[in-house]
Amino acid sequence: MATATARTEAARTTPDGSLVSIRSVGKTYFTGSSAIPAVASASLEVARGEFVSLLGPSGCGKSTLLMMIAGLEKPTSGAIDLLGSPVLAPRRDIGIIFQDATLLPWKSALENVLFPIRILKLPLDRYMQRAHELLAMVGLAGFEHKKPGELSGGMRQRVAICRSLIHDPDILLMDEPFSALDAITRDQMNVALSEILETYKKTVIFVTHSIREAAFLSDRVVVMGGRPSGIILDMPMPFPRPRRFEVEETVEFTQVCRELRLTIEAAHGHAPSTHAAPAGASVIE
Repeated sequence: MATATARTEAARTTPDGSLVSIRSVGKTYFTGSSAIPAVASASLEVARGEFVSLLGPSGCGKSTLLMMIAGLEKPTSGAIDLLGSPVLAPRRDIGIIFQDATLLPWKSALENVLFPIRILKLPLDRYMQRAHELLAMVGLAGFEHKKPGELSGGMRQRVAICRSLIHDPDILLMDEPFSALDAITRDQMNVALSEILETYKKTVIFVTHSIREAAFLSDRVVVMGGRPSGIILDMPMPFPRPRRFEVEETVEFTQVCRELRLTIEAAHGHAPSTHAAPAGASVIE
């Protein structure tokens, strides 16, 4: 597509070369007289164009960390920078995809994709072609005027992905977007997402509790320990892109998944280290 990567601006990063910089971030919730720690301390750098998954069991603080990166939750401690400036509130250069597609049921697929453009008061005609191209890219050409109730769960999430990309954000934050889908549709969405990102070259932070999903999609998999969580493993994925289902049948993929699973199992129920393990490390301190 001619306008798939319309912006040609030079890559902007933080002074240390990262797009996202997370420094000793912690989050504690206060309910009355009780303090509930969710994230003990997390530090992470994400470069432009990277796909990084936050992996761990339910309740370990993955989504909490993601919402702090999005500016929807305020850290109790530490700091988060995006493009060299602090994240203090939701920002236009961040796109978010939730577990539920959260589409407006009375609007068509096309209208849902264009909804952020209306909210941002941007010229609609300038983004109309991009909206059609995005829907075609995810296999929804011909479904532009269907309403969410006329679409399957996978189709609705494809619309949500298009909506998050329409205003060309620098980073996509995805909070278990495929967890409610059946296994076959989920696999199809993983491949579709890989193809979309090969075209649009976005930086992604992706929350999941699926080891195989994280290994298949990611450039790096970051494992979070039990609550209150910290980062216990930061592991690069050795598989070249583009990726297809066949990679999951290799011995190397199985070994990577085993190492991730053992790391999670070893950390479950134990206090995590508050320091990120070296990339590729397999020992929990």
